[in-house]
Amino acid sequence: MAGNLSATPPVCNYEGSDYQDSFWGRGGRAYEDACEAIALSRLLPAGGSQMLELGAGAGRNTPRYTGFEHITLVDYSTTQLSQARARLGDSKRFTYVAADIYRLPFADGQFDAATMIRTLHHMADAPAALAQVRGTLRLGAVFILEYANKQNLKAILRRLLRRQAWDPFSLEPVEFAELNFDFHPKAVANWLAAAGFRAERQRTVSHFRLGLLKRLVPPRLLAAADRLFQPTGNLWQLTPSVFVRAVAVGGLPAPSAPADGLPRFKCPACGHAPLDSRPATLDCPSCDRRWAFRDGIYDFREPASNGNPIIPQP
Repeated sequence: MAGNLSATPPVCNYEGSDYQDSFWGRGGRAYEDACEAIALSRLLPAGGSQMLELGAGAGRNTPRYTGFEHITLVDYSTTQLSQARARLGDSKRFTYVAADIYRLPFADGQFDAATMIRTLHHMADAPAALAQVRGTLRLGAVFILEYANKQNLKAILRRLLRRQAWDPFSLEPVEFAELNFDFHPKAVANWLAAAGFRAERQRTVSHFRLGLLKRLVPPRLLAAADRLFQPTGNLWQLTPSVFVRAVAVGGLPAPSAPADGLPRFKCPACGHAPLDSRPATLDCPSCDRRWAFRDGIYDFREPASNGNPIIPQP
């Protein structure tokens, strides 16, 4: 996206957070993690060359993309990406990119598949984010999207009991906490279609996300039960989490894959591609902005300042 870097919507920044450990490690989320693994295993394509993982965090789901030759992990937080790098290593199979999803730094139409898990609910402008994702994908690429569903059974019951002001059946998003949104399934379907996607199928996830059940029943048993009900997502969506498998339509065929396996970058400020590669930066010959490469992470959030030294990579 060209233009003023400050003109995009606000982003939810996990910089400095121990989210992976506090939420997933010590937060009692083994059931949710297992359910998401099941959904991904049913929706992911068998494999491909280039996978784009948006909102990758600390790489919790990355090992599940076994069929892809190269995976580009994107997150706004360098803290999360550093944790992912520590977990996954410096293999040439992975590229770590800190970027704003509203101005993704990738040349058009190069990825075979993309995922966005537990990320859309932080998007103040979800349609704009989905349009950015579509621009990175080749024609026919598969996009796996997870979103927080406002039309879940708990919200419906709370509304009926007059314990909730907002309407779970209305199409507009509800912001239940700052930069935390629930979305209506029909609204998400409309946004996907407008962005250039065709939804193929859906899976409803976390049917048994109740504290009492999670305390009484082992996570594996709850996840096994969830597996049986997930295909009902093609009929109705009443769970707090919904997965959609969509296909990119209406675009151009993919360009030839780069020989080094790395993604093709573009300047997120002016849209120019390619960028000039330096030992510690990627430089834009069009607008003269420089984008840093530090500690194995490409940082496209803000241009590198000439006043701040950049340490070349070994």
